[in-house]
Amino acid sequence: MTHADAPRPEYPRPQFVRPDWLNLNGQWQFEIDRADSGFERGLVEAELKGEILVPFCPESELSGIGDVDWMEAVWYRRTVTIPADWAGRDVLLHFQAVDHDATIWANGKEIVRHRGGWTPFTADLTGVASAGEDVTIVVRARDPKSGSQARGKQSDQYGNYACLYTRTTGIWQTVWLEPVPKSRLKRPRVTPDLANGEFLLDLPLSGPRAGLSVRATLSDQAGEITTAQVRADLDLAPRLRLAIPEDRRRQWSIDDPFLYDLTLSLVAADGSVVDSVTSYAGLRSVTIEGKAILLNGQPVFQRLVLDQGYYPDGILTAPSDEALVRDIELSVAAGFNGARLHQKVFEERFLYHADRLGYLVWGEFGDWGSNVGKTGDNQQPTASYVTQWLEAVERDYSHPSIVGWCPLNETHQHLHDRITQLDDVTRAMFLATKAADQSRPVLDTSGYSHRVLETDVYDSHNYEQNVEKFAEAMSGLAAGAPYANAGPNVPFSQPYAGQPYFCSEFGGIWWNPDARPDEDSWGYGERPRTLEEFYARFEGLVAVLLEDPQMFGYCYTQLTDVYQEQNGVYRFDRSDKFDLARIRAAQTQTAAIEK
Repeated sequence: MTHADAPRPEYPRPQFVRPDWLNLNGQWQFEIDRADSGFERGLVEAELKGEILVPFCPESELSGIGDVDWMEAVWYRRTVTIPADWAGRDVLLHFQAVDHDATIWANGKEIVRHRGGWTPFTADLTGVASAGEDVTIVVRARDPKSGSQARGKQSDQYGNYACLYTRTTGIWQTVWLEPVPKSRLKRPRVTPDLANGEFLLDLPLSGPRAGLSVRATLSDQAGEITTAQVRADLDLAPRLRLAIPEDRRRQWSIDDPFLYDLTLSLVAADGSVVDSVTSYAGLRSVTIEGKAILLNGQPVFQRLVLDQGYYPDGILTAPSDEALVRDIELSVAAGFNGARLHQKVFEERFLYHADRLGYLVWGEFGDWGSNVGKTGDNQQPTASYVTQWLEAVERDYSHPSIVGWCPLNETHQHLHDRITQLDDVTRAMFLATKAADQSRPVLDTSGYSHRVLETDVYDSHNYEQNVEKFAEAMSGLAAGAPYANAGPNVPFSQPYAGQPYFCSEFGGIWWNPDARPDEDSWGYGERPRTLEEFYARFEGLVAVLLEDPQMFGYCYTQLTDVYQEQNGVYRFDRSDKFDLARIRAAQTQTAAIEK
């Protein structure tokens, strides 16, 4: 199967590209292991009973299975031939995402384990299989029904209900092989420095580096701009600066999402290239000034939409690359300029398209299901959350479209309760994010319990449907006592300390004109009685926030309907529900903070 013939054939890692790779999406042997007894029954060595279309999860229609019952574990098996022309290079096996706990065998040998359903991991096939040889890959993905697991919006019951949706188990993003030299580049960190008109590059390496140098070349449409080179053997991650002459400087922005081309090389003493990758970068800054968040030194009101990233046929997996692009285009058509990528670490290609289309996003973890199997609704994340979240931050650090991080969502903990594991993990995730990235603001946890006093951003979720009551609830910001879900000085949170503030979830107006009276349907508040009542409510809620001079943005719930949650701007199949010109007009008035 060629790349073009495979489902989801596009290159899965567009910010770190090597020319040679092999897409392993397509038909794999597959077996559901309901009781997680497959290892004892010999499934590492056995042929499996069925087939599945990777990278779609077995719950999805696109997988060819469509089984939505609980699966404690699932198994995959496929034999592939490593291309003969990869001789002399190491071969890496990449999994872009497997939900949830994965163990991988190659030719019967265990080669890697990984916990977490949101982030990629890699196994080195050196010593197991080489170019021209067959390799049999076996995957066991465990997805236990109970326990503290970062599930995002995956349902904790057999069926969907309220704002919880069909689960995903096993492989749900691209699987691929990549040949690499023994001495090679690892994923760089690209930090824009708009004030000095340059990029700072940290270039970690793998393998022997004696006698080698790292080189970076920055280009635009007119050709090469600048090149920098430094010895590779004096630092674990050699650092380079690429200064841009003033006449070639071009800022990345919503209106002009300009991207520079990057070529990164590992160079031998004789000038030969040992390894080379291509990438890109956007020159922009994100700063805080009072209650405003500035993009390139200017206040830009963040008109965000809550994007859950679910699809009727693929669930968490977009059916195509074009579907990722369309979601951004639909959002912009409705008047939004960005999104909270909600309760899901979106695949890298979505961020690539956000980068090139000038779409602002907040990177978020999918922690919301961590109360599954527990009494009450207090969430108790584990140290594994910190590990998984840092993998996401490391993967996505260099994307210019990301303007903020949000590790956790709607954690519930009374401020005066005893210190718990939740407090420790919340602070750990905040501090770890700040240590990993000093260039973006961090929101400790969205919605309820602001446990970290020094959080860069403060927010609330308010689904009040009456415009007058909504305005009254949000009016306390001017006096330094903003709405915090239970009123001013809510006991869930540390006191507000003047940070930039936004209402990061509101609206959610329940509207499905096609719903039958007996159909399962859900949304916030009382449904509008007429379409005109919907427009009046939408316009009124949006205006409350746009007209507040101390509000830096908002996030409207939500982009599309998702199964029974029918409060999207679009239907679940992405067809229109409303007059988009009217929705857009309500949002595109100049915000008070932009004046």
